Amino acid sequence: MAGLSRRAVVTAASAIALKPARLLAASSVQLTVERRALDVNGKPASVLAVRQPDGTPGVMLAPGQRFQLQLHNTLDTPTIVHWHGQTPPPDQDGVADTGLVKPIGPGASQAYDFVARSGTHWMHSHQGLQEAQLLAAPLIVRDAQDVASGLPETVVLLHDFSFQDPQAILASLTGSGGMAAAPRPAMAMPGKGSVAGMSTEGMSMPGMSMAAAGATKGAAAPAPDLNDVDFDAYLANDRTLDDPQIIRVERGGRVRLRLINGAAATAFWIDLGTLKGSVVAVDGDPVHPVPVRRFPMAQAQRVDVLVQIPQAGGAFPILAQREGDRQRTGVILATQRTSIHRISGIAERAAGAADLSLEYKLRAIDPLHPKQADITHRVTLDGSMMPYAWHINGRDWANRAPLAVSSGKRVVLELVNTTPMAHPMHLHGHHFQVVTLNGVGLSGAMRDTVMVPGSGTVRIAFDTDNPGRWLFHCHNLFHMATGMITEVVYTDFK
Repeated sequence: MAGLSRRAVVTAASAIALKPARLLAASSVQLTVERRALDVNGKPASVLAVRQPDGTPGVMLAPGQRFQLQLHNTLDTPTIVHWHGQTPPPDQDGVADTGLVKPIGPGASQAYDFVARSGTHWMHSHQGLQEAQLLAAPLIVRDAQDVASGLPETVVLLHDFSFQDPQAILASLTGSGGMAAAPRPAMAMPGKGSVAGMSTEGMSMPGMSMAAAGATKGAAAPAPDLNDVDFDAYLANDRTLDDPQIIRVERGGRVRLRLINGAAATAFWIDLGTLKGSVVAVDGDPVHPVPVRRFPMAQAQRVDVLVQIPQAGGAFPILAQREGDRQRTGVILATQRTSIHRISGIAERAAGAADLSLEYKLRAIDPLHPKQADITHRVTLDGSMMPYAWHINGRDWANRAPLAVSSGKRVVLELVNTTPMAHPMHLHGHHFQVVTLNGVGLSGAMRDTVMVPGSGTVRIAFDTDNPGRWLFHCHNLFHMATGMITEVVYTDFK
């Protein structure tokens, strides 16, 4: 690949493509929240990190290994890290919003010790907008089958990145930064949006896409509303396609891709190119294999894909393209002695809106046992771009009406999206089953994050087996920050 730096040529034993040999004894796991330098397309940036003393981001645990570690904060501001996908006691969930713990102050540490849940998960800050400053990392818990398979594994963590401070982006969105947002009489159309930071229609404000700044009038019916924030780059394992990670693979072998969408506000379409793949797990939960070449991933979701490398070998890009846009990122799987050509970070065509095309096909291997719902809550997702504010059941966090449950019950949440923008909804402390998509019943995947499409309805079910106070929120960081967040509260929790 002409112009590639030496650092781009790495193997599956790289810092993020973790391998079992890097596993640490439970008593020795140390994680530090710190500031780090990052080169983004030749321009330096100061971002955040959560990593081990040797620089390894996040952790990978062995089968049966407890989640036992010390988290130390070296920042000059408070932080706290959420263990996304884990189901710990509520005071170890890594959030301060519920009042069960306080943020970790500068120079302070916090210990964690609980039974780890296997699968592909991740960790990220739940303090302010630190997640948008790349304070996130993989959290992989391997099981006995992973070890027995002997398959090489590669973790790909996706991000959206801006040189602009996330607080300034939020101020631009809400109009609190001295500039009022433009009126929005109509919705953004799929495929519209920005290319390389420039709006395709009109002028966009700093940190805002065309969708946020205003769209074309006269649409006969609202179309999906996409991408309320423009970013300067999209990253796969901290790199753009100007200098992608190259992961060496064996001819004729199989590879397990552990894909994590850690973006603050971006859904992607994953494109395997010429490779044949099978989805075998989502959000860390196994599913019956689904053949795929191209599929959507909402924010915070994880997808495990087994890909087959042809015996003839070659170079095989694994690309992630932003919905409604042409911008993309990715990594490259390549066999030895293979010529690799540069891939543009701009696709020929804009991708459509991320949808439920994969979700409809997923079937849980370990579904909930059949049972009638004991408690049902209707949860409306509402809000608007003007003013920029998002709510659950018409309320923001300060005025929330908690969703009351009690232990030992089957709970169904009917998620009704009254907006034209999709919302990836995440429930802390539990994994749920997707049981209805836009009125179609199914024995869907077990998940912790589900995308509710614009003007769509999704029903999820879970068992109340982890008493506490648990956040339930949109995983678009800017939607959550302006009010699309509430909590599920056990009435018998003391």
